[in-house]
Amino acid sequence: MTDPDQPLDWREGGVPVSRRFDDPYFSLAGGLAETRHVFLDGNGLPERLRPGFHVAELGFGTGLNLLALASITTVPIRFTSFEAFPLGERDLSRAHAAFPALAPLAAELRAGLATGTRFRVGEVEAEIIPGDARETLRLWPGRVDAWFLDGFSPAKNPELWGEALLAEVARHTAPGGSFATYTAAGHVRRALTAAGFAVERRPGFAGKRHMTAGRLPDIAAAGASRHIQG
Repeated sequence: MTDPDQPLDWREGGVPVSRRFDDPYFSLAGGLAETRHVFLDGNGLPERLRPGFHVAELGFGTGLNLLALASITTVPIRFTSFEAFPLGERDLSRAHAAFPALAPLAAELRAGLATGTRFRVGEVEAEIIPGDARETLRLWPGRVDAWFLDGFSPAKNPELWGEALLAEVARHTAPGGSFATYTAAGHVRRALTAAGFAVERRPGFAGKRHMTAGRLPDIAAAGASRHIQG
């Protein structure tokens, strides 16, 4: 499912930059540290992980978020990513070289992608759903416990940050489920709030002032609380 012809430039440190969106695939200040701060800590991981826990993602990119997730779980979990412009094996290999600590997992990821869209990385059963997420997520039957919202910058890739798509994110989230994203753009926060999430700004990564995280109300817990109060 990879595309060997994605147009890329490369920055110092092995950071790929999309020519299509004029944006790097991960932070120039440290991609793995950013993933841990934004997507793992932002969703309360690994503390919330349990067998069958399901993470989904908008924007697979280099697969770094999947690798970081696989590196912290000791229980079998699921991961689904929606990606319109998959990278080819050569570009993935070059990007993964920046993270030698993840090399064994990265090799599993590339080998899995060579066989299709469903594969295993460590304890993670992964599926990549190719195509425009505005269409593929709407048709997807799943529901997840945590979201990594990791498209390119909202200013450069607005398709992944529209109100309708973020409403679908909420519709495909289990009660009490969470999201995290590096962006603190006001229209993104408002769309997520309108979709039903309790949204908060948190300190961003590497000098960035803010990021955004949130949760859907846990319907069962809210009902129990009303019952006790009543």
